Amino acid sequence: MTRTPEDFVGRWSLQRTIRDQLNGQHGALAGNATFTQVDATRLTYDETGTLTLENGVHLEATRQYLWTFSPDLVTVTFSDGGLFHQFVPSDHAIGTDHPCGGDFYKVRYDFTTWPRWTAVWTVTGPRKNYVSTSIYAPMPSPP
Repeated sequence: MTRTPEDFVGRWSLQRTIRDQLNGQHGALAGNATFTQVDATRLTYDETGTLTLENGVHLEATRQYLWTFSPDLVTVTFSDGGLFHQFVPSDHAIGTDHPCGGDFYKVRYDFTTWPRWTAVWTVTGPRKNYVSTSIYAPMPSPP
């Protein structure tokens, strides 16, 4: 089943693990992601959380993206409008690759256990070598 913008609107709990093979700085992020409808085909994605590294260091983390839906395709752009990646929001989805300098980002989405879903990023290159696994689960709306 292909997901629509309406499926994502709202707040999601976010749990992320990061396994850094280059620097050994493994960590876990606990936070939330909010999708807000801009119009019929666009959602803003706002993420906040606390990243805890294995050495006990705590870092505040934020991200913002724009998700634009067209028939059977989502285009994800950075807050400055630059293209990040695209994917089909259905079942097991492999996103388009994203080169960043000499580093290379690959993503796999899994929507098969909806409304719980995952995004797994594998990042390799001269400056990075890690796997980031994000698990999203819906949060109840406040009363």
